[in-house]
Amino acid sequence: MKLTLVPPIFKDIKDLIAKENCEAYIVGGYVRDLLLNRPSKDIDIVVVGDGIELAKKFAAQANEVSDFAYFKTFGTAMVKTMGWEVEFVGARKESYSPDSRKPSVTIGSIKDDQNRRDFTINALAVSLMPRNYGELIDPFGGLADLENKRIRTPLDPDITFSDDPLRMMRGIRFSTQLGFEILPETFDAIKRNANRIKIISTERINDELNKILLSPKPSIGFNLLFDTGLLEIIFPELAAMHGVSVQEGKAHKDNFYHTLMVVDNLSSESDDLWTRWAALLHDIGKPSTKRFVAKEGGWTFHGHEDKGASMVPKIFGKLKLPLNEKMKRVQKLVALHHRPKVLAEEGVTDSAIRRLVVDAGDELDDLFTICRADITTQNKFKLERYLKNLEQVRQLVEDVTERDRLRNWQPPIDGEHIMKAFGIGPSKEIGLIKAEIREAILDGKISNNYEAAYQLMIDCGMRLGLNKV
Repeated sequence: MKLTLVPPIFKDIKDLIAKENCEAYIVGGYVRDLLLNRPSKDIDIVVVGDGIELAKKFAAQANEVSDFAYFKTFGTAMVKTMGWEVEFVGARKESYSPDSRKPSVTIGSIKDDQNRRDFTINALAVSLMPRNYGELIDPFGGLADLENKRIRTPLDPDITFSDDPLRMMRGIRFSTQLGFEILPETFDAIKRNANRIKIISTERINDELNKILLSPKPSIGFNLLFDTGLLEIIFPELAAMHGVSVQEGKAHKDNFYHTLMVVDNLSSESDDLWTRWAALLHDIGKPSTKRFVAKEGGWTFHGHEDKGASMVPKIFGKLKLPLNEKMKRVQKLVALHHRPKVLAEEGVTDSAIRRLVVDAGDELDDLFTICRADITTQNKFKLERYLKNLEQVRQLVEDVTERDRLRNWQPPIDGEHIMKAFGIGPSKEIGLIKAEIREAILDGKISNNYEAAYQLMIDCGMRLGLNKV
């Protein structure tokens, strides 16, 4: 079988290989995605010989090279040109020691290189030599696996996963992204080798987690991670949400499967990674706040949103996710995710709406997206009622925001105003005055403008024994 390589960059590569009279192939992801009609701008080229030297010659003749780098230790080089990222590597054999995922590498053939690939669908190669240009080389039946939507390893899966345990997560990620089935012998090998994931760096693990979370239906991947035992090792806080407790004949819902439904619901509305992380963590505090209170009708999770928010920095730190504004955004959404629902159920006051708007700030729209996703009832009438109530709260938010100018709100009086008005330096009185002004505006006791806030500042300062300058 021959494949047609349409983009002009392949003619340049073919001409170079003909000139250098070397043996080279496209392998892996680009071939897989070409056969699946998926867009790709990453090309991996295996050279039987010196991949770095061929990369240097390609970079020298290519147009608009934006980056070139090579790594002598690994025998690889990367050229970025005209929107393409082309990686060259010498064909190699690999052998592993039991306590490391870093292989011992020796020079090999294209067959050796295909043998070391993780899955049959990634072991496909296409010739770049003039004599058989475009010919598909498929020693493991990868084409049939693509057609039948199957994921399996080229060789013994126990050896494949023990050699490089990250391949277990990659298999789950490909299953999630492509909607492919992991074949039973491959799946069972992941279960047998799950503990080997402990030798993989946290950064590599969270990279795969992020890719799973960004897939069209993330629940596929998280279910597979749970069923293989990997989730308990890499993300025990999420695995702890699994299960249902029963007391006095009353059971709560399984918060793990509920969470996955929420993430899928949200993923149909938002492709933002950090909003998806907020959905994944929105109920993370429930296991530690679960209580059975008979007089309240059964199981309760009081304060789970605050507990969950307090867990976010620890989880992000352990997974080596960013601890900057992205983490703080996730933390805020987790802390607030329950509030619109409570307002919809218990009735809404302007004061409560103002507080929600101010506390949510820039995350207000994402908060309502999460709240919609959090409605997972299968009862059609309940679903319609919950969505209608939530929409009423959202409309009130819009009305109050427009009327009271609260979006991204800061009180009209700050610490500098107070110090200047009373001729004082930093002190606890400033905090007390600011808090009273803030609460008065949010409760609707004074208007949200400088004049009203200034007068309250003076009144409050005098009550605290301060004298206006």
